[in-house]
Amino acid sequence: MNIEAKREKEKELIKTLINLYYAHHENPSEHQDLLEYAIRKIDRCPKMETKSFCSQCEIHCYDAKRRELIRQVMRYSGRRMLFKRPILVLKHFYYQKLGGQHD
Repeated sequence: MNIEAKREKEKELIKTLINLYYAHHENPSEHQDLLEYAIRKIDRCPKMETKSFCSQCEIHCYDAKRRELIRQVMRYSGRRMLFKRPILVLKHFYYQKLGGQHD
């Protein structure tokens, strides 16, 4: 998979996670801010070619406030993704087993 395709898949995943979280935790300004911030970080990621997932990256590019917020989003949305987007979840587990190597 080329870098831009990988970047787009990562953006799709983070948008899905954030939108799912904020569908049940109303805070429109925080929702938009986190979504734009996450997309910006994905667009500027210097390790996109070699990294697996942000949680496993040695560079922690999110500021402390948003890092904690994105953890909350992932804890909440991750479990619910199995019912909303099961293919994405299965791919995520598959890539984790491969050590994060995307095809």
